[in-house]
Amino acid sequence: MKVAIVGASGAVGQEFLRVLTERHFPIDELVLFGSQRSAGRKYTFRGQEYAVQLLQHNDDFKGVDIAFVSAGGGTSKEFAETITQHGTIMIDNSSAFRMEPDVPLVVPECNAEDALVRPRGIIANPNCTTIMMVVCLQPLERLSHIKRIHIASYQAASGAGAAAMAELEQQYREVLDGKPATVNKFAYQLAYNVIPQIDVFTDNGYTKEEMKMFNETRKIMHTDAACSAMCVRVPSLRSHSEAVWIETERPISPDEARAALSAAPGVTVIDDPANKQYPMPLFTAGEDDVFVGRIRRDLANENGLTFWLCGDQIKKGAALNAVQIAENLIQQGLPNNQQ
Repeated sequence: MKVAIVGASGAVGQEFLRVLTERHFPIDELVLFGSQRSAGRKYTFRGQEYAVQLLQHNDDFKGVDIAFVSAGGGTSKEFAETITQHGTIMIDNSSAFRMEPDVPLVVPECNAEDALVRPRGIIANPNCTTIMMVVCLQPLERLSHIKRIHIASYQAASGAGAAAMAELEQQYREVLDGKPATVNKFAYQLAYNVIPQIDVFTDNGYTKEEMKMFNETRKIMHTDAACSAMCVRVPSLRSHSEAVWIETERPISPDEARAALSAAPGVTVIDDPANKQYPMPLFTAGEDDVFVGRIRRDLANENGLTFWLCGDQIKKGAALNAVQIAENLIQQGLPNNQQ
């Protein structure tokens, strides 16, 4: 198995290296690619040092079975043909291809089989907030069809990359030292603040991040459910949180929901409010699962249920989900890279 990581120096690229190590992913040969800025950097993987190669339009991907790509939508679009032309399966972490009808959008706990049909050799990794939500929605959908979803997300600085995490830490130091806060990665100072905007606004008043949750959820779950989202950046460092309200065709009791979620792959239920036990970003960073709690009836909707979830969006929301897609392909006897 020959594997490539494109965007190896970024936050998700580095997480790919950690996840591939943790999961003992079968790799005989590894190649790292990056921009002009990161080319030449060296990283250690399983005791061996690898140098980042410059991503170019050439035959460097010949013989590569799987390429994990996290270098931004523009790079993904520009290099997709170069990456896939010799049979490489491209698992792309950007938004470039997510809503393309001939590109599967996959969360293995929900629709692993969709990855088997990929006419362009590309599989799209969904948006991080969508991934974590649908992992929890799918077991509830099996109990009763979900008609409507309302979601408020509380997204950590890491969702904007490694530089954003560093900026938040720098802002806290600057504010505590009585200095002006450095603001480059966000529209405003994030330290001691929340910002009700992630990505740019669209004509309907929703941001692109919020529209991703609407569109991607429907594609992944093969559902007609409507999803209305409010996505907010909060000053935690890593791990996103979401408050979710769903309306189902029949009422689902909290106990029924807890049982379904507890049995679901990729989900851990922490739901003991009497003893102040519920998921929080502080304790879910670095974990594989999506953690769910505060499961209760929606007092405003007789067919409604509401719950709280937390998950590491760099891990399950990006790198881990992509690696799980690849693991499922291998279980199916793929990839068979024909050169």
